[in-house]
Amino acid sequence: MGRYGRRGKNRGRGTFRLSGALVALGRTLACCVLAAPALGQSPSTDRIPSTLNVEPSVVYRTDPGTCVLLFKVFAEKSSVPIDRQALLKLVNLKDQKVVWQTTEENSQGAFTNVPFGNYDVEISAVGYLSTHQAAQTSNAQLQQFEIVLRRDPAAINLDVDDRALPSKARKEMKHGVSALKSRNLKDAEKHLAEAYKIAPSNAGLNFLLGYLYFQQRDYEKASNYLGNATKQRSNDGSSLTLLGRAYLERKDYPQAQSVLEQAVATDPESWLPHNLLADAYFHQKNYHKARDEAQVAIDKGRAEGNPARLILGQALINLGKDEQGIQALEAFLQQSPSQPMAGQVRSLIAEVRENSSAAPSADREVRTGTKLPGVDPLQALAAPGLSEKSWQPPGIDQVKVALASGVACPSEKVAEETGRHVGELADDVARFSAIEDLFHQNLDRFGNPTRTETRKYNYVASISEPEPGFLAVDESRADKMELEGYPDKIASTGFAALALVFHPHMRDNFDIKCEGLGDWRGQASWIVYFKQRDDKPDRMHSYKVGRLVYPVKLKGRAWITADKFQIVRIESEMVRPMPEIKLLSEHQVVEYGPIRFDKKNMSLWLPKSAEIYFDFRQHHYYRRHSFDHYMLFSVDSDEKRKEPGAKPTVKPPAATEPAITELAPGPSHQLK
Repeated sequence: MGRYGRRGKNRGRGTFRLSGALVALGRTLACCVLAAPALGQSPSTDRIPSTLNVEPSVVYRTDPGTCVLLFKVFAEKSSVPIDRQALLKLVNLKDQKVVWQTTEENSQGAFTNVPFGNYDVEISAVGYLSTHQAAQTSNAQLQQFEIVLRRDPAAINLDVDDRALPSKARKEMKHGVSALKSRNLKDAEKHLAEAYKIAPSNAGLNFLLGYLYFQQRDYEKASNYLGNATKQRSNDGSSLTLLGRAYLERKDYPQAQSVLEQAVATDPESWLPHNLLADAYFHQKNYHKARDEAQVAIDKGRAEGNPARLILGQALINLGKDEQGIQALEAFLQQSPSQPMAGQVRSLIAEVRENSSAAPSADREVRTGTKLPGVDPLQALAAPGLSEKSWQPPGIDQVKVALASGVACPSEKVAEETGRHVGELADDVARFSAIEDLFHQNLDRFGNPTRTETRKYNYVASISEPEPGFLAVDESRADKMELEGYPDKIASTGFAALALVFHPHMRDNFDIKCEGLGDWRGQASWIVYFKQRDDKPDRMHSYKVGRLVYPVKLKGRAWITADKFQIVRIESEMVRPMPEIKLLSEHQVVEYGPIRFDKKNMSLWLPKSAEIYFDFRQHHYYRRHSFDHYMLFSVDSDEKRKEPGAKPTVKPPAATEPAITELAPGPSHQLK
């Protein structure tokens, strides 16, 4: 049996020997492995007595008749390793069998036990165009490839400057944003100016100052700051759109056109940049383009895009199509009869009709040199505003997740492997416990905390299958079981159960779609969207108010590792509000990770943290639950995580203690 290994940097150049020998390579060939076809084979580390002061070797075993394929992935230039995890897809051209692998932190990945033959390898990463590499293996036990990925020009730029502001600047900016949202522009200017003195190159600060001066109608200053913001964040659709609008207000139509064409390319699904671009074309007498962009804005904005009919109508009139133009203007009036500009629009329609009846048809061709009465489309737009829902994350359907271009998701494989892992969790865990730290805040409408509380609990959860096909998840705290023991008398649980959306017994209750290959904290991940089906029972989530239980339909998105098919993150929210209990929104973010239980020599993927944002009874709440010091009762009742610091003793609850989620195998919140 052959072995491949990597020695420390002092070992010099690598050597290679035939089957049964060690293959030692230099530092530049470090790699990771997902064995194929023997999936799950892990590398081992060797240290030689004479080299104890250098890095350990990473050693792989490869069977006779097989080889090792090594890939080093670069971004744009061959001297720059890619800064994120890449996905490697190995396809055997003989039988079309597929094996997946990912690169590690050193931007290298490896396949071992690859039978001799012909292969196609697809290399993908979020924000880059995928590429293919042919691999023909015969007697060589090692093949090395250097892959250069090109950026996807249509992808969202992930390389924005996200360095944290200094604490003083962050504090000033926070006060400035609150003042902006309260329309206190003078106070906002004072705070933002102080923050700008500390961090003048921060793109976010430049955007806020641009927004501030736009509100003050100082469009020259606004365009200067917004221009700075877009130089640093060239794919920021909001900054580009507002900058284009500032140029329109300054009547600098060529500049507006240039910026808004970038905005449209960056955010093609938003109606507003299309509308503003149509305005820029119209004022430069490019009526054909103005007409086309206005129509796109109407199609994408629907009712919200009604102001674009002002441009569409006037563009058609200037193209000699008076009746069509009048129809567009009348449609604007139908949808916005009380709009302040309605009188101007009616006057325009009347004057066009008068001119049309007086002029022969031939004279109503394209009127490039004729001065026609008109209305300013900008006056029909609402003033740009900052979102007042910043206290919670954007909705599941509002987020456009960055995906690798041209990578097909192996949906069946993702569902099968993820379901298997979740099933193993349900099978292996009878009961586990953890120390739970709860951080609870009441928030104002801008997301500023008005009150903060912390709690510590002994958290206990059990997973069972009381009848075939029905999973029950019971969760409780060993202390303070009454609602009075929780902040604002709200008890929240169910974070272990959320992953059961993908359990084979539960997933048929949801419409599940793999959206593509994404990225989570540098790790290549399959992005999977799910939504509760209307024709299936709501078994995952509920709210309990007094003695009444209200089932909740969920939708959400999961991040699943591309190589191991483990869930690392789930976001979920309610499909629709529940005004009957005054619950208008709820958004959960749960992150999972491997928890090691040494005595059993096993690791289980369990929740490490959970965040909840909810709007209940006209109050905004934020919660963060953190878990550590896990104990697995089904393995060893006395096994504990060995971590520093004194923690409360965790005891399993008595059999007679109530379980908060006893009515549903999923998150349940008791409200009083």
